[in-house]
Amino acid sequence: MIHTYPRRSPQRSPRPGRLAPRLAVNGQHLARMARRLTARDRWLARLVHEHKVLTVHQIVQAAWPSRRAANDRLIELYQWRVLDRFQPLTASGSAPMHYVLDVAGAHVLAAEDGKDPRQLSYRHSTAIGIAHSLLLPHTLGVNGLFTTLIARARQPHSPERLTAWWSETRCGRHFGDIVRPDAYGRLDHQLTGTVEWFLEYDRGTEPLAKLASKLDRYHQLARTTAVTTPVLFWLPSTRREAGARTALAAAHQRLPNPALVPVATTSPDAAPDQPTDPAAARWLPLTDTPTGVHGRFPLAELTRAWPHLPAVAPTSGSTADLTPPTALQPPPPMPPSR
Repeated sequence: MIHTYPRRSPQRSPRPGRLAPRLAVNGQHLARMARRLTARDRWLARLVHEHKVLTVHQIVQAAWPSRRAANDRLIELYQWRVLDRFQPLTASGSAPMHYVLDVAGAHVLAAEDGKDPRQLSYRHSTAIGIAHSLLLPHTLGVNGLFTTLIARARQPHSPERLTAWWSETRCGRHFGDIVRPDAYGRLDHQLTGTVEWFLEYDRGTEPLAKLASKLDRYHQLARTTAVTTPVLFWLPSTRREAGARTALAAAHQRLPNPALVPVATTSPDAAPDQPTDPAAARWLPLTDTPTGVHGRFPLAELTRAWPHLPAVAPTSGSTADLTPPTALQPPPPMPPSR
């Protein structure tokens, strides 16, 4: 029996998987979205725009009760062009889906702020371009610390509330002529009060002398603003933390007024059971602490290490509250445009 087989070109590659259908962004599409976007959808779009990129895990931490519930809604937001997504290549396994703001989401945020979309400083090519940025791991590392704090605040009867989370871009707008922190945060705790801080997130890629030289600029900022704000250094390992503390201590002693720059350090190994939780008892002050106060501090209690710091007034109003809005049942899925 003679068998014949179809001829196959050696140049032909496998057919790619079918992409989810996405809607064209026009006036009709934006109008139809008005009754389908919940307050939590809009909140998430603004959060992603502020902080450039969030993984699906970080989004679940920030706003959803489960991965499955988040995935269902994120697929719709992707199809509606509120969010775009990508999946970076990894050496083994598969990376989680990463989300950035898309064109329709930018139009929604601009309308909420009473702006023309061009005034939002948004370009889709720039937003999705972070997929190829060497700073992607750094950005995700910073964002993961803060979504962990939001997740803690979402727990029933939690005494904590993250009330401020400024991105590096926003910090640059306010302080960039002097210093550019990786983030600014503010946490209200019902029992211990309010703590605020600048974050320096280190991945071990820059010389320790350069890391320590940042204290001069934080000192200048404190003198200029007359506001003393702790600076927290997150290091990638205990070995890196030990070397950084030596360099930071030398630079700190050379400051004209070291009390203006309170410093504490940590690393994932400092709290092995909670390696990525910034609220854990992991922060080690750089300078001597008051008598009877020793060891590593939880974030909410760090001010005990610096009695000279003035008390920070609790945040008032709900506009600064980073807890997501109460979930609402969204309408049925939007039918495709004709």
